[in-house]
Amino acid sequence: MFPNFYHPNDQSKDLEFQISSNDPHQEDMMQIEDLVPGHEVLPEGSDPSHNNKKMGKGKQQQQHMILFAHPDNNEANPSDVKVESKIVRRDNERQRRQLMAVLNASLRSLLPHELIKGKRSISELMNEAVNYITQMKRKIPELNAKKEKLRRLYEYDSSAQEFGLENETLGHDLVNSVTNIMVGPTCLGGVEVVISSSCSEDEGLPLSRVLKLLLAEGLCVVECASTRVNERVFHTIQCEVDDLECVDLSELQRKLNLQI
Repeated sequence: MFPNFYHPNDQSKDLEFQISSNDPHQEDMMQIEDLVPGHEVLPEGSDPSHNNKKMGKGKQQQQHMILFAHPDNNEANPSDVKVESKIVRRDNERQRRQLMAVLNASLRSLLPHELIKGKRSISELMNEAVNYITQMKRKIPELNAKKEKLRRLYEYDSSAQEFGLENETLGHDLVNSVTNIMVGPTCLGGVEVVISSSCSEDEGLPLSRVLKLLLAEGLCVVECASTRVNERVFHTIQCEVDDLECVDLSELQRKLNLQI
């Protein structure tokens, strides 16, 4: 009754389409291939080596490139490593500059004001600091000598005051009138003579007689210094000897006391 519009060849194509569309396993493989690009899904029971033989060399290289560029790969991206290393170097450099700024500010605070006037570069500041340290090293021995001399003078003055207080029965203040002589060894193997006397002109100490006596005893006078403290004059005489054991210091002090 109805005209036959189908060609025999068209009917065979329709049958092939129905058969291929009714295979659920093949549909699952197509979905997996769509979800995982760059990977080929093989059906069950197939030999991968056999498929690799059929696959051309260009296809294998393309698949290898896709796997390497896949984001799930565990290897780090070289560009990301370079960026991260640059960030680390930049942070380290910033911290180093901040630390240098703090150290330079601390150095400026330790230097005298006249050495840091105006705008000074870091190199100029370092040179000034080196020169200042060198000058301070040269002054240290001089300051130590002055400190030691003042300490001895203070001790001698204290002993003289005690001696004067114990002898108030003499009728006058021995602290301001009596001349005291102390003789002792030095750390360099010499002899030191310290004379404490009054500052009044009529009670002055004839220092020349003391020097003549020291020379007569075989001592070589190398230094003589005078200092005024609390209305008294302290004479410090430094002497050198060939052998300190041959010098009787107590006898020398007794002879000096006889001269005054």
